[in-house]
Amino acid sequence: QVQLVESGGGLVQAGGSLRLSCAASGSIFSINAMGWYRQAPGKQRELVATSTSGGSTNYADSVKGRFTISRDNAKNTVYLQMNSLKPEDTAVYYCNAEGFRWLSVPFHSWGQGTQVTVSS
Repeated sequence: QVQLVESGGGLVQAGGSLRLSCAASGSIFSINAMGWYRQAPGKQRELVATSTSGGSTNYADSVKGRFTISRDNAKNTVYLQMNSLKPEDTAVYYCNAEGFRWLSVPFHSWGQGTQVTVSS
């Protein structure tokens, strides 16, 4: 099993910043991609940002220029720096990771989610 543990969510005023962290643990051989998704009440889960082991990043149009994803591969940890937050960023943010466990067993794991609330 590969576990993802998120932290860093909370309540912030519009225009403020938060930094989310997600640490992966377990029998990990390699992680190909890590990323963040979010789900607002009544809406489907959507991609926020992803980062590959090769250094490529991808962002939702709605967060480009405001959010930055980064990774510490030595710690199997991914971060999401969120600046200039807007009320529409309010959602539960989920960490996602995919890669291989030992003996080439693939994995695709989700974190438990962390709430981000942006007040106007």
